[in-house]
Amino acid sequence: MRMRWTIIGGIVVAAVVTVSGAVYTVGEVEQAIITQFGKPVGDPVTTAGLKVKLPFIQEVNRIDRRVLEWDGNPSDMPTKDKLYISVDLFARWKITDPLQYFLRLRDERSAQSRLDDILGSETRNAVAKHELIEIIRTTKDRVPLRDTLLTDEERAQDIGALVPIQKGRVLVEQEIFAAAAEKVRVFGIELLDIRFKRINYNESVRPKIYDRMISERRQIAERFLSEGNGEAARIRGNRVRDLNKIQSEAYREVEEIRGVADASAADIYASAYNISPEAAEFYGFTRTLQAYKEMISGGTTLVLTTDSDLFTYLRRMEAEAPGESGLPPFLGTRDVVER
Repeated sequence: MRMRWTIIGGIVVAAVVTVSGAVYTVGEVEQAIITQFGKPVGDPVTTAGLKVKLPFIQEVNRIDRRVLEWDGNPSDMPTKDKLYISVDLFARWKITDPLQYFLRLRDERSAQSRLDDILGSETRNAVAKHELIEIIRTTKDRVPLRDTLLTDEERAQDIGALVPIQKGRVLVEQEIFAAAAEKVRVFGIELLDIRFKRINYNESVRPKIYDRMISERRQIAERFLSEGNGEAARIRGNRVRDLNKIQSEAYREVEEIRGVADASAADIYASAYNISPEAAEFYGFTRTLQAYKEMISGGTTLVLTTDSDLFTYLRRMEAEAPGESGLPPFLGTRDVVER
């Protein structure tokens, strides 16, 4: 009885092992290739569900059917205008012919390596055929932004104008995609998309490029500065000219007003003092006294001749009686002159 149960148990275990080796499942995101002694047999299994194969001698090779990504390493390459740039790409692809993919590549690691070679080579070819501006600019129809504060004359000087291009980055990507898609199709792979992720100057030439950009911006700034200094000098010159003109016109007007006023005052004085001989003599007397006031101050000594016009009234004072002159009797003419 013990031997019988042992044999039955062995048969059950063998049956379970045989059934488990003959049955396998395929997921929704998978497809499978059945190989027998390392060689594919039958058609690829592309539908999900429970499947059957020969146990022990056949093996299931699962292949992903989802959209896969390829992210290349940045690589340095020259452009048509001899500038070395670092280009970083990414792409999306999927396996459309699992049998061909399995025969040529076997696994995803080999596929990624082959994509590195093909996409890298086509990228180098495309970059070498175009200038840097073609790879950087998105489209040839792009219009640069203009400063609304600039005048029409400054806009006419093409300040900030973009260099004309023929294609642009989008068309360059399409060229790389078209060339690479044909080459990867023989491996059972469909290339879905490819894009530039990053484009930068090579580390060795980046300082020179930055220096050149700074120099160009500095030249533009110097031009604006020189134009501004010239405009400032013109404005200052106009200001000084206008100020001198205003001052000269104001001075002329003042002198004209002053002359008219003096003439009017002279007319008034003339009409007032020419009424009678006594008025004229009184006018001469007051003007002489005014002259005395302006010429003679405290401690002033005058030396005059006897026939001097200024000495006329002083001489009359000496001829008059001391009481009539209003001077003290002990003061003579010399004392009056010294005072």
